[in-house]
Amino acid sequence: MTGTPEAEHRIGLLNGFAAYGMWGLVPLYWPLLEPAGAAEILAHRMVWSLGFVVVALLFLRRWAWAGELLRRPRRLGLVAVAAAFITVNWGVYIWAVNSGHVVEASLGYFINPLVTIGMGVLLLKERLRPAQWVAVATGLVAVVVLTIGYGHPPWISLCLAFSFATYGLVKKKVDLGGVESLAAETAIQFLPALGYLLWLAAHGESSFADAGTGHAALLASTGIVTALPLVCFGASAIRVPLSTLGLLQYLTPVFQFLLGILYFQEAMPPARWAGFALVWVALVLLTGDALRTARRARRTLAAKSGGASAAQGPDAAMAVTGETAGSGGSGEAGRR
Repeated sequence: MTGTPEAEHRIGLLNGFAAYGMWGLVPLYWPLLEPAGAAEILAHRMVWSLGFVVVALLFLRRWAWAGELLRRPRRLGLVAVAAAFITVNWGVYIWAVNSGHVVEASLGYFINPLVTIGMGVLLLKERLRPAQWVAVATGLVAVVVLTIGYGHPPWISLCLAFSFATYGLVKKKVDLGGVESLAAETAIQFLPALGYLLWLAAHGESSFADAGTGHAALLASTGIVTALPLVCFGASAIRVPLSTLGLLQYLTPVFQFLLGILYFQEAMPPARWAGFALVWVALVLLTGDALRTARRARRTLAAKSGGASAAQGPDAAMAVTGETAGSGGSGEAGRR
């Protein structure tokens, strides 16, 4: 990085807004791909994403990680598990948007931090602070209220939240960079996705060649739509504190929610408003607790080192918020 710290921070913020803004506005894109169904769109996303990241890696000349990954079967297996969960997440999200469930999809990403924290307690035996317990409990009450409002549990939201949280948990153990991670996962997805697209073409059910050049170009652009926000996120993550990213990440579900209400005109009866309000209360509690913890960590570091390393405090203290929000520590979970 070059330039003054203030300029670098400004560039980081702009890239962060760009990344989370694009993820938040992506519901406008998926309907443009009709008449392709959700499964066909998903397959194209896998195929074209690999092509995009391969070009990016050729440009960056970053290939050493691939050989190391192939020499570690357990790590490669974890990448395959991560690819499976992000496949579920992508598929459900595309189907939800194109089926008129944008608001319920946004709820999945609102409650994702709460689900991730809950999984940390259950699976990793992490200890929560009182405010975090209250936030998780409030989130559970919100799910109950929404279940009453919908007449059934909010399955789309829960599926998105749990698949995303599990993906983040696995990615935390894999520890690959953003572009490298996407390359490894889409490489695993590539052959099944390509086989499915060839099967559709052989049975005359593919829209890629039958719906015009513009439609084919839009399907091919799914690779750019997937990878470009991730590139912006990477540029932001190295320039701004994780605490800032932990706050910026809420832009994505907010944009999705507003699109669902204002653009797609989805219904919001009182019970759903109540459920969403409870989720937002839980997130306010969670974020407020994380910010207080960040300030305490900064003061502690300042006292120990005379302020020399105090700037690192918020990053360490906000680790939980950053991981739950974005993607298990690397931000790819924001790939909608």
